[in-house]
Amino acid sequence: MSRGHAREPARGPTQRSLRAGEVVRHAIAEILSRGEVHDAVIATHLITVPEVRMSPDLRIATVYILPLGGQDAAVVLAALERNKRYLRGEIARRVNLKFAPDIRFRIDERFDEAERIERLLRSPEVRRDLENNKSEHE
Repeated sequence: MSRGHAREPARGPTQRSLRAGEVVRHAIAEILSRGEVHDAVIATHLITVPEVRMSPDLRIATVYILPLGGQDAAVVLAALERNKRYLRGEIARRVNLKFAPDIRFRIDERFDEAERIERLLRSPEVRRDLENNKSEHE
């Protein structure tokens, strides 16, 4: 019989993975803002890195990016993929992790989703339903 308690399955990221993701995010943002990646596409776009999600073992970093105005997202994503090896090396040099994480780039679509929800809430149908619901409760 074991003396320890059975652990509940993890529900979301751990503090460790959140901290590591933030450190990696800062490193990538610094590399991009200083123009250290020698790629014409990356040099001509302002790229925001709103979030980096780390796997529980810290071996995979999913980097969410958003080019300014959301323009040329696929082109910027392809340029980052081309320079993944360089970025991984720079992260390994700057961030104190046991392993340099494998990097996966994704477009951050949270702003698009928020805009879609905002448009839905402003739609006449939703306003009508909210007004009907409000009058029923009075």
